[in-house]
Amino acid sequence: MKKMTRKIKDFSTLKIVFSLVALLFIYSVKGQDKTNEKTKNAASVIERLIGNRVNEFEFTIIESNNKDKDWFEIESTENLVKVKAPNNTTLCYAAYNFLRDIGAVLVSWEGNRVNLPKTWPKYAKKGDTPFEYREYLNACTFGYTTPWWDWKRWEQEIDWMALHGINLPTAMEGQEAVWQELWKEYGLTNLQLESHFAGPAYLPWQRMGNINSLEGPLPQEWFVKKEALQKKILERMRALDMHPVVPAFSGYVPKAFAEKHPEAKITELKSWSGGGFASTFLLDSKDPLFKQIGKRFIEIYTKMYGKSNFYLADSFNEIEPPVTEHNKYEELSNYGSAVYETINEAAPGAVWVMQGWLFGDNKEFWTKEATSAFLSKVPNDKVMVQDYANDRYKVWENQEAFYGKQWTYGYVHNYGGSNPVYGDLNFYKDELTSLLKNPNRGNVVGYGAMPEGLNNNSIVYEYIYDLPWSKGEQPINDWLTKYLNARYGQTTSEPVFQAWKLLLESVYNVKYWETRWWNDWAGAYLFFKRPTATITTFKGNPGDKKKLKEALDVLSKEAKKHDKKNLIQYDLIDVARHYYSLSIDEDLIECVKAYQNKDISKGDQLFKKIEKQALDIDKAMSGQPLNSLDQWVKSASDYGNSSEVSTLYARNAKTLITLWGGEGHLNDYASRSWRGMYKGFYWPRWKMFLEALKNAAVNNTQFDETKERELIKNWEIKWTEIK
Repeated sequence: MKKMTRKIKDFSTLKIVFSLVALLFIYSVKGQDKTNEKTKNAASVIERLIGNRVNEFEFTIIESNNKDKDWFEIESTENLVKVKAPNNTTLCYAAYNFLRDIGAVLVSWEGNRVNLPKTWPKYAKKGDTPFEYREYLNACTFGYTTPWWDWKRWEQEIDWMALHGINLPTAMEGQEAVWQELWKEYGLTNLQLESHFAGPAYLPWQRMGNINSLEGPLPQEWFVKKEALQKKILERMRALDMHPVVPAFSGYVPKAFAEKHPEAKITELKSWSGGGFASTFLLDSKDPLFKQIGKRFIEIYTKMYGKSNFYLADSFNEIEPPVTEHNKYEELSNYGSAVYETINEAAPGAVWVMQGWLFGDNKEFWTKEATSAFLSKVPNDKVMVQDYANDRYKVWENQEAFYGKQWTYGYVHNYGGSNPVYGDLNFYKDELTSLLKNPNRGNVVGYGAMPEGLNNNSIVYEYIYDLPWSKGEQPINDWLTKYLNARYGQTTSEPVFQAWKLLLESVYNVKYWETRWWNDWAGAYLFFKRPTATITTFKGNPGDKKKLKEALDVLSKEAKKHDKKNLIQYDLIDVARHYYSLSIDEDLIECVKAYQNKDISKGDQLFKKIEKQALDIDKAMSGQPLNSLDQWVKSASDYGNSSEVSTLYARNAKTLITLWGGEGHLNDYASRSWRGMYKGFYWPRWKMFLEALKNAAVNNTQFDETKERELIKNWEIKWTEIK
């Protein structure tokens, strides 16, 4: 009987043990499911990059008490890579950091290189950054690069952002649907709104109060498509723990609204950027309608797209505030407080984000007194100034780190999507280390790049987004070695490395491409500017052309050792077209001089040389299919659902990168080194000009440059038309 009792007791004990084990297993599985649920979005990014091998990654989110500091840890064995971080975006950056460090993966706009080892090497790394936010995308990028992007392309870009640790992206798509609903609530008709909205490629400048109606109307299908797109964009950004910066009301109203409300205090502003643009209308911050409209905009936006924590509002982008001299500072402080209070009342706790560009662009107006007054009534932690033009201006130092407000440090680098080969890695490194050591840096909370156009100079962005983590402590040569191994493969030769060192000394030592604004005219090279005989006074492009040629010669030889899909082929085309574009500039100057001096033989010789170089570059650019006029126009055309809309979009696409608009100097601002542009646009203009110059020399007549430039302008207008 005792034995029986013992057995029963033993069996009961065993049941309890088994039950405890089962409970522990269920708990651990549930815990693992919870972890997987938290990290599934990071895992999806890595899966899109490396496929099923993502199963060999263990992602863990560990919430940090110090929200201001981001960090990661990576540890690998042959079959498992453990990645820990406080959020999904940093998990992605850490995983990419590992894959790139071991030379297995390189992600770029021009293509990805993925060549994974059979087993993972032993690896351990920890990283952190003093910057809570890593910012990305200029308001203008949504005109110069992204207007025709579909969800597939946006998904690719958001993956790129996550892999580069970006968590403060500008998200401007889809806002016209909100504006349309808002203005209709205030009684504006479809016809009035049709004459208000600019064409799709020009919307960024309407949003910032610079233009109205240019190259419109905006088709209704645009509103619908972009609303659906923005919902996907924001959903994905938020899923990756990013903080998208969305639009807010900055005071600009349609002309029809101003006419409908004569009682409101509304200022008609001067035409922007040299004239030729329709006026814009700014509602006074003290008018009761200001807050009413601003709050309603955020209400509609939230209903459509969900809650946001960061709102972009720029009241004075390249526009001088309409304030009185005797009451200037009080009126500026009223504008600042009105924007902030509107956002705070509609979205309590949210941060007002503003571009710091205006402070560098108009230093005469934005003195320390003016800037501090503008920001004075806003709590320090409820505004963020994006001071992203440090490759041109020293705004934060001149403005005393924005008087205790939050601010972010960064660079534009790219203007208009124009794509000469340049950047300055040593400058970025030295500036960051200097910033971090500076006791007067104030409340700097972010870092990054805000390019106006994408798809160029990938090395610049790869380096910039590593800097917040390395803090500038990693030698550039060490970084370059790992970058090249990841970009071309582990067999990267010493000659290739030396070629890139030459590139760092010849083109990637230029922080700002001055040529683009030579003589107050835009265009990346002289060859890209509307022709003028005054180019004989040009002092030369930046960089070191001799060293560039040395690098080109080495890359030309080394590229033959790699297959056609290797990214060295892409880089070779980039370096070659930049070198020969610089050569064309030099030859243009000499050709103009020759015809002016009536040395017809020399002029003709240079004319033929320029033509050959231009056509050769155009042909070589076929190796970069995305850098193509045809591709740009086709993507615009394909975005339309009807032939009428497709024609409008295609004309927008062609006009933006050539004429731009207005009567000032914006033509060729967005010039592109693309296939189809050398042969079909830049050379025909210069050919017309040089032939006219030659004819004047041969016939011994006065050359009428004004007349010739007008003829060329008329030719440009016809060129933008879609047959």
